[in-house]
Amino acid sequence: MLQSFEEANKFSKEFVDRGLKSFAAVSKSAQAIAVEAGEYTKRSFETGTAALEQVMSSGSLEKALEIQSDYAKQTYEGFVAEATRLGELYADLAKEAYKPFENVVAKAK
Repeated sequence: MLQSFEEANKFSKEFVDRGLKSFAAVSKSAQAIAVEAGEYTKRSFETGTAALEQVMSSGSLEKALEIQSDYAKQTYEGFVAEATRLGELYADLAKEAYKPFENVVAKAK
């Protein structure tokens, strides 16, 4: 009985330690995601403002439509690239959160 209590105590301590490591990894990854999203938002706003200024000072409808078309294309490509980057960051977050528990899960099998 005493030995099983000690084993359970050891297991629970190990589980809590791994949980804290996982939480630290998730916190770090979440911070990286927030920074990346904030930077993208800032770049997007600056690009949109610059495009609007160009459209307003273009002088002709043809030139304004050309600027708008280029802006839409660049914005779409930027969004796809950012979505891919954020997807990678979320995948890394999941891997890092799971990593401390790999051994425990392997032992349970």
